[in-house]
Amino acid sequence: MYKITTTRRGLLRTGAGAGLVLAAPSIVSAQGTWPNKTITIVVNFPAGGLTDGIARAFAQHVQQATGQQVMIDNKPGASGNIGAALVARAPADGYTFLHSVSSTLVQNRVMFKTLGFDPDKDLTIVSGTSSGVLPVVVHKSLPPEVKDLKSFVEYAKGKKINFGSWALGSSAHIFAQTLNEKYGLTMEVVTYKGEAPMWQDMGAGSLQAAMGSPQAMNALLVKGDIRPIVAPSRVRYVKLPDVPTSEEQGFTDPAFTVRGWLALAAPAATPKEIVQKMSDLWVAAADSEPGRKMMESFGLTEKPLTHQEVMKDYEYLKSVLIPRIVALGIKPE
Repeated sequence: MYKITTTRRGLLRTGAGAGLVLAAPSIVSAQGTWPNKTITIVVNFPAGGLTDGIARAFAQHVQQATGQQVMIDNKPGASGNIGAALVARAPADGYTFLHSVSSTLVQNRVMFKTLGFDPDKDLTIVSGTSSGVLPVVVHKSLPPEVKDLKSFVEYAKGKKINFGSWALGSSAHIFAQTLNEKYGLTMEVVTYKGEAPMWQDMGAGSLQAAMGSPQAMNALLVKGDIRPIVAPSRVRYVKLPDVPTSEEQGFTDPAFTVRGWLALAAPAATPKEIVQKMSDLWVAAADSEPGRKMMESFGLTEKPLTHQEVMKDYEYLKSVLIPRIVALGIKPE
């Protein structure tokens, strides 16, 4: 399984052949009827994780509401940059969207020397769905005394610890790197092309700790291969009510309280009326049967943000997270 680490093994070896072949129809006029053909949603992470699951469930609602087919096209690579760049270059006609994580659009700009796209100039965010609580878990091979964040920090001192992250600059990366910096740890942050391969390695025991979505890690939780030690969020995860938040455990640095969302985005020049209509469809999808079931399976309770709401929060995240990465000294790849 291919992976990269923050010990400079280089960028993902993803060839130019990974591109998405897109037609180039003319831009829909303000008077045109949208949609009148298949919509493609590029998910820039592999199947099996939160980003992919929400995209597929919400797409069902969009398809039912519009009568047009909605295709999901997984294009993982370079911590989400491959898929994002494809959509940034796609025709701005309302038939190609990106479903990503906020770190692709925020953190990646300081994690990579070259993105292949400009998040601010090439894309507009249509809607944002809360990523919910992303618990930190440890492998069963760690002593049972490692049951919370404080005992994990004590255990990790002077030991070789591999900490799993689904992307460079992700919340998991920032969380682990902040632990390294504040408590003198030497954990290696192992970065994957998404959650699915990360949890495979966690189950195999090559990772000692990781952070991610509860549904994606659920099989390992059920088998007892991993155990949660902290909820790095403002509230506890409803399905793990006995796992305290970081702040409840005395870890008050903002880096230990994750904030972010899943971003539905479109090429920047996409007509505003299409962006608004897709935003309305995506927000409504959370109340559809497939959307509600998927939200419940991941323990998500907050409704998606509208286009206007997510663009406002986007500016806030940039103002907070970019300086945080710079302060940690995480060098761009």
